[in-house]
Amino acid sequence: MTHNPESNSEQRSLEITSRTQIKRLPKRGDYDCELIYQILDEGLICQVGFIADHQPFVIPTTYGRVLDRLYIHGSPASRMLRTLQKGVEVCITVTLLDGLVLARSAFHHSMNYRSVVIFGTATFVESMDEKLTALQAFTEHIVPNRWAEIRQPTVQELAGTLVLSVPLQEASAKVRTGPPMDDEPDYALPVWAGELPLRTVAGDAIPDPRLSPDMEVSDSVKFYDRQASR
Repeated sequence: MTHNPESNSEQRSLEITSRTQIKRLPKRGDYDCELIYQILDEGLICQVGFIADHQPFVIPTTYGRVLDRLYIHGSPASRMLRTLQKGVEVCITVTLLDGLVLARSAFHHSMNYRSVVIFGTATFVESMDEKLTALQAFTEHIVPNRWAEIRQPTVQELAGTLVLSVPLQEASAKVRTGPPMDDEPDYALPVWAGELPLRTVAGDAIPDPRLSPDMEVSDSVKFYDRQASR
């Protein structure tokens, strides 16, 4: 299979299916492609759920997105990847925690979040060109502009890496924003209520002990900002 950029149509909203329809608090649901892509691009880890040997598994892993496809990769010995390439149904989720919502009552405490749920089946990526594109997407997804600074994968490394592709065709987003929603009588209680924002912040870079002392921190690390890069 060779990835075709033209498959990223101008469709801006995904079709709602019986699996993606938001039933609990449907007003928080969204099927807009751009919103789904933004959440996926900001996240770092996805949870991959599948059934193998009558046993459910949920495995955290990194991923990358190229247009309307999500890519996951790893060793050919990976049970998850070996199972998924057989065409079993998969459910992939990504969640961003934006803040804690502190209400006046215990019942109405909540969290502000953005999440995506994807359903589908994974396809084995055979094309070396597409596999290289996927590996670049993985690298750039974690640290933007890093790909140009590093050694490219060798033929042997490409051959030893299994890459699977999942189409972003059956997916939905769910988002909560804003202050707590207390019961009306509770607004008179003398209790502080509001939002406590949370965000991912990078610390100071720690050099590899085997790095040359005169090696400067690369630009992709020096200017890394999770929020600004998205």
